Amino acid sequence: MLQYRAYEAKGCVVTMNQEKKIIFSGIQPSGNLTLGNYLGAIINWLPLQDEYNCIYSIVDLHALTVRQVPAELRKRTRSLLALYIACGLDPEKCILFVQSHNSAHAELAWILNCFTYMGELNRMTQFKEKARRHSDNVNAGLFTYPVLMAADILLYQTDLVPVGDDQRQHLEITRDIAQRFNNIYGDVFKIPEAYIPKVGARIMSLQQPEKKMSKSDENPNSYIDLLDPPDVIVRKFKRAVTDSEMLVRYDLNKKPGISNLMSIYSSITGKSFEDIEKEFEGKGYGDFKLAVAEVVVDTLRPIQEKHKELMANKDYLDQIMKEGAQRAERLSYKTLRKVYKKVGLVPKVF
Repeated sequence: MLQYRAYEAKGCVVTMNQEKKIIFSGIQPSGNLTLGNYLGAIINWLPLQDEYNCIYSIVDLHALTVRQVPAELRKRTRSLLALYIACGLDPEKCILFVQSHNSAHAELAWILNCFTYMGELNRMTQFKEKARRHSDNVNAGLFTYPVLMAADILLYQTDLVPVGDDQRQHLEITRDIAQRFNNIYGDVFKIPEAYIPKVGARIMSLQQPEKKMSKSDENPNSYIDLLDPPDVIVRKFKRAVTDSEMLVRYDLNKKPGISNLMSIYSSITGKSFEDIEKEFEGKGYGDFKLAVAEVVVDTLRPIQEKHKELMANKDYLDQIMKEGAQRAERLSYKTLRKVYKKVGLVPKVF
């Protein structure tokens, strides 16, 4: 017989299957989601909703490490929530919430800052990259970004974290912080493991296929925005950087551009690289690029239609945010209260 934990969250009951592991992940509202986000992360989250207790957050506090236009940040936060749902995340099956709506994230981050060493943070490659990109605003929040990420994960006693290869370092420092805290105070935090899907885990830039596809790329032709119109999607794929061989063949080292397009096509159609090579044998890159564009357009069309419908229903999105925050807050309170007690703080009385 299955056992459940139920928490009353200000009128909302949070029920979690104790036999299922907990997964936590989040995406910044720093721009619309890209095809890389969808194929590398979200599409892999969908089946997890039935297999795990899933918690997905819009991590807006992380976005503040770069200067934001307030009205645009609020709009992007709502849009990202709508995209989450449009892509197939079900608020009935998982917890969807905005990070800043649960103050426990900021509270735990401060405490964990006191158990994190400067040397550890200095070694983070993403800090170095972002500091170079935003040299006029190298702030303390950017430096301690991994600690807030650790708080995001540890707050929910997370078992698994879906991460790409570029996020492994952040998960490792999370594990180090948790183990250091546990060595001092006992088993307070669960030590999370990485969940890395084998297919589509790393979709690359269309213009620089050695780099990961990113919504922060200054060249809009390098990524596919999930809300890009069909003609824009086709145009971007036609402009995708390839090689001069004109042979559709998977070879990451010698043909990174074509290999990236094959990964996209494979992730959407389910076809193997071998099958794709046979399908386009004797055909040029133009035919292949158009085929990739068409399957992407067909995949994104229902997502874009659902997103438009959701954005027109502000009350529904507000309700999802409210209920998600209540559920997240209630789940995190047990961990935060335990941490407060261990370090000598007087727990809040609710």
